[in-house]
Amino acid sequence: MAEAGTAAIPAIKLQVAAARQEESGQGIARLPKSTFAALGITEGDVVEITGKRSTAARAVLAYAEDEGLDVIRLDGLQRANAEVGSGDHVQVSKGESRAAQRVVFAPAQREMRLQGPGEALKRNFFGRPLLAGDLVATTGQTPVRDMPPQVARMLNAPAFALTQIRLTVVATVPKGVVHIDEQTEVELREEFEEARTGRGDVNYDDVGGMGDTIRQLREMVELPLRYPELFTRLGVDPPKGVLLHGPPGTGKTRLAKAVANESDASFFTINGPEIMGSAYGESERRLREVFEEAAKAAPSIIFMDEIDSIAPKRSGTPGEAEKRLVAQLLTLMDGLHARSNIVVIAATNRPDALDEALRRPGRFDREIVIGVPDEGGRREILGIHTRGMPLAEGVDLDELARTTHGFVGADLGALTREAAIEAVRRIMPQLDLEAQTIPPEVLESLNVTRDDFLEALKRVQPSAMREVMVQVPNVGWADIGGADEAQVTLREGIELPLKNPDAFRRLGIRPAKGFLLYGPPGTGKTLLAKAVAKESEANFISIKSSDLLSKWYGESEQQISRLFARARQVAPCVIFIDEIDSLVPARGTSGNEPQVTARVVNTILAEMDGMEELSSVVLVGATNRPGLVDPALLRPGRLDELVYVGTPDAKGREHILKIHTAKMPLAADVDLGRIAHEAERFTGADLEDVVRRAGLNAIRRDGADASAVTGADFVEALADSRATVSAEMEGEYLKMKGELKKRAAQVTATQIGFVTPGMVSSTREKKHG
Repeated sequence: MAEAGTAAIPAIKLQVAAARQEESGQGIARLPKSTFAALGITEGDVVEITGKRSTAARAVLAYAEDEGLDVIRLDGLQRANAEVGSGDHVQVSKGESRAAQRVVFAPAQREMRLQGPGEALKRNFFGRPLLAGDLVATTGQTPVRDMPPQVARMLNAPAFALTQIRLTVVATVPKGVVHIDEQTEVELREEFEEARTGRGDVNYDDVGGMGDTIRQLREMVELPLRYPELFTRLGVDPPKGVLLHGPPGTGKTRLAKAVANESDASFFTINGPEIMGSAYGESERRLREVFEEAAKAAPSIIFMDEIDSIAPKRSGTPGEAEKRLVAQLLTLMDGLHARSNIVVIAATNRPDALDEALRRPGRFDREIVIGVPDEGGRREILGIHTRGMPLAEGVDLDELARTTHGFVGADLGALTREAAIEAVRRIMPQLDLEAQTIPPEVLESLNVTRDDFLEALKRVQPSAMREVMVQVPNVGWADIGGADEAQVTLREGIELPLKNPDAFRRLGIRPAKGFLLYGPPGTGKTLLAKAVAKESEANFISIKSSDLLSKWYGESEQQISRLFARARQVAPCVIFIDEIDSLVPARGTSGNEPQVTARVVNTILAEMDGMEELSSVVLVGATNRPGLVDPALLRPGRLDELVYVGTPDAKGREHILKIHTAKMPLAADVDLGRIAHEAERFTGADLEDVVRRAGLNAIRRDGADASAVTGADFVEALADSRATVSAEMEGEYLKMKGELKKRAAQVTATQIGFVTPGMVSSTREKKHG
């Protein structure tokens, strides 16, 4: 068929490139203007694409960045249908599509059984060019950028299901390129039908946020498998292995499968528990068998998941079986057997647990880190998971990508699944549980809204954060009064760089790494830390000193290193340590200080300005005894800003009283301004106590039926309360505000031997009275 078409109509040779991920499954091909002119076609016309086999698509104009390049953009399914990869060349000619009398679909995955009316599929694939043997996918109502309205209307049909389903076009009547119209009879078979190509199961379109990683893997894996003669000509051995490592759920296994499919290579998986045998030598025999099968089916990819369980460090492994297995793997990878056209890909989230002999060129030639995706990567992954999902108007995937800091691919998959379950929960009352089928009108009305995603966000948290206590703060700037100066400093120092990192990069300055909030007890230091985390849309890790200190040697330092590693994974992140003076006391000022605190101080200093960059992670410490904090932490580059949070003024006290009485029924004679004026030097905690006492007074007076709190109740409450901050204490803090850096310099000098400890202790006694 393709040959007959190309004889009458000229064919243009174009190089294949990958389409944008949001266009996967849409059945379109992006072509340059010159091809449109040469073939005499317009947007929306059918073109025939011939690689190792033929397929068809609707022609759409190329992306702006491709103008002038002879490339055709195809999604992963179309590349599989034409049996070509990115970088290959195809012949493109004008095609003709006839209205189909009958089209038969079947599931393209072995484990899937489908039941449903053909009408839903008819709407989904209406107008799409189809060819027997092609792989196609159902799509949701995802708008496609830069697409002509007539093509978008044709392709953006209602979704068939809540997930993208891959189907095989089993047969069409008539044969050749056809399209579905109103008269077409559509049949869906329940059982799996093998497609002419097996490469469409997982492809690069199904892996989001990994553009650079895919490029590296293509060099290391695709080139040796598809063009081994390149390496023969250059006289070098092709790469033998690639080690993928990164946190769990980032898509290492999925990526390996995508590479195998796109390379058109046989795929062999090795899992640790399956390889291990009880008999002597059985594990090694099973490993050899996998390599032998891969050699027979070359080109092949052998994928070893969780390789640290198969090849742990021999020095730290007591079992002889594990040591023999590691030795067998080293022997096989060194190529004692002919290993032409075989690449080994291994994945682990514990690379340091691997035997060192594996981690050298000639075995694993390159190690690729697959980290937690950034905002752009999260947007791509959300687009993949919502391809077949009918999204309501208010759903903004860009907004979701911004608010899901630290989420890996598996977490985002769980989020979309939970949102879909929320949508199903909404229509449960309309379902007749005794009936075996769901009415078509109920299915038609089913869509996933923004509220469904917001509810799902409450239940799904980043998997990297499950070992530490994570809070989603519910305190904003509006909930804090009387700390205006501190608020301005924190907004400029934390909120601005976390929300606009590009502005700092453009000016060539670094944002502050840490903040020390100090001041009298009860002034709202903890509340300020929570508010800045919420307003910055950052993750918030709250840690107590007791959680980090351990009696076991080295355990405290490991806890701190793990804390900072977690924070880097889920950045942007605010780490809040309350009463930080107990965790990082000044070193060298007393002879009997515990050694563990000195080591903890050293670890925190190393984490804050060590070799590993602390990007988009801010440490906020709070203390009411700043003089006890180790001075090495108080220099720029560590705790850059020392923020004094003092007692509020009269206006601030009135604001705090308004916050605490927002839900309290007040009598007409209550004057919050007068109460604030009389409550001099009262902190936020003191004012909350006044409001609580006033409410209790009303209950004491009128019993459980009390309906309002009067001015007299507040007068009595003020008489029973007192300010926790005395005038002397406030004076000391104000004096300390100016001298803190100076004192830090004195103590630092002591630590390196310029000042005697006696001078410092007398200074401390003088300051604290």
